[in-house]
Amino acid sequence: MDQQLLISLLEKYARGEASPAESAAVTDWLQTVTPAEFDRVLQQCDVPADFRAYPPVPPGFAQELESRLDEADTAYPRSGNIFPVRRLVAAASIAVLLAAAIYWLRQPGPQPAPVAEKQEAPRVFGPGGNKAVLTLGDGSTIVLDSAQNGVLASQGSTRVIKQANGQLAYRMPATGNGNEAVYNTIATPAGGQYQVLLPDGSKVWLNAASSLRFPSRFTGGERSVTLTGEGYFEIAHNDHQPFRVQVNDAVVEVLGTHFNVNAYRDENEVRTTLLQGAVKMRQGAASLQLTPGQQARLHRNGDMKLVRQADTEQAIAWKNGYFQFDKVDLPALMRQIARWYDLEVVYEGPVKDFEFVGKIARTAYLADVLKALESSGVRFRMEGNRLIVTT
Repeated sequence: MDQQLLISLLEKYARGEASPAESAAVTDWLQTVTPAEFDRVLQQCDVPADFRAYPPVPPGFAQELESRLDEADTAYPRSGNIFPVRRLVAAASIAVLLAAAIYWLRQPGPQPAPVAEKQEAPRVFGPGGNKAVLTLGDGSTIVLDSAQNGVLASQGSTRVIKQANGQLAYRMPATGNGNEAVYNTIATPAGGQYQVLLPDGSKVWLNAASSLRFPSRFTGGERSVTLTGEGYFEIAHNDHQPFRVQVNDAVVEVLGTHFNVNAYRDENEVRTTLLQGAVKMRQGAASLQLTPGQQARLHRNGDMKLVRQADTEQAIAWKNGYFQFDKVDLPALMRQIARWYDLEVVYEGPVKDFEFVGKIARTAYLADVLKALESSGVRFRMEGNRLIVTT
């Protein structure tokens, strides 16, 4: 029977609109079809759900069965225990009809879908945000991102305040020397950043996975802080009290200026980029004096180099809310991604030479960032908190 005709007949049959001839055709098909074929054809039919679960017995089945039984008993009366051939034929006909009805009625309906094992939803890696922990001089800690605005602590005459904009500020009275300074440390996790207003009015932006150690008030002949990771500084000018940033084994000395220091331990260089004012980078007896637009690079082997025309926009892109790449290789790029989205990067196979140029908002979700990077031919997949990179 033509497939489309068969489907049409089954649909009419299910709706109770089939003629006697059409019903007979369906019955004949049921007597010969295999279970697999039956299921396949029924899946293509537009029939009610209850028809699939409990298909009706073909119309006239009871009457036809009774008629055949009567015909057999009337035409072929019993003679002892012998069944004539024609009666066997009639019995076989009845058996076929019964088999068709039983097959029809016993077709399994749709079984409940097996309950899938509950799987943990894949983690969605959103962008980082303002997150940090402040450790006070007495060892107590304050989670800044969940702390309420207002005064968080008092250290002598200095008040530690979380401002309405989320910035951490150290406020001192206009007069009085106050008590002896105590050292505080603010640390951002991977996926965090934070802004600090120091006691002298200097501003510091901390990038992800970074920390700044500083006193509750600056005393003596210098203002000294210690940085790990990356920070952008806008230093309040003070000719009588130079500002010094301790980074690894080097020191950045300033009077009043805007500059960025990248001193992550997993990078090969400490980079100090000057935007305004003047700074000096020093390690031991070696030093470099910078003017705006220049960058000092201190390699871990002790070599120091001056870049006279640095890409200052790229150096502070993170502070302005962007990843910005200019001929950056894949490992260096992925270290930035890992810090901001708090994940572990694992390379599968050899790492090919790639150079990336572009700009991506740090507010983007990780999936969108990876999609943009895949246009270069790099492939990524997530396994829990691990980002697998294939080149």
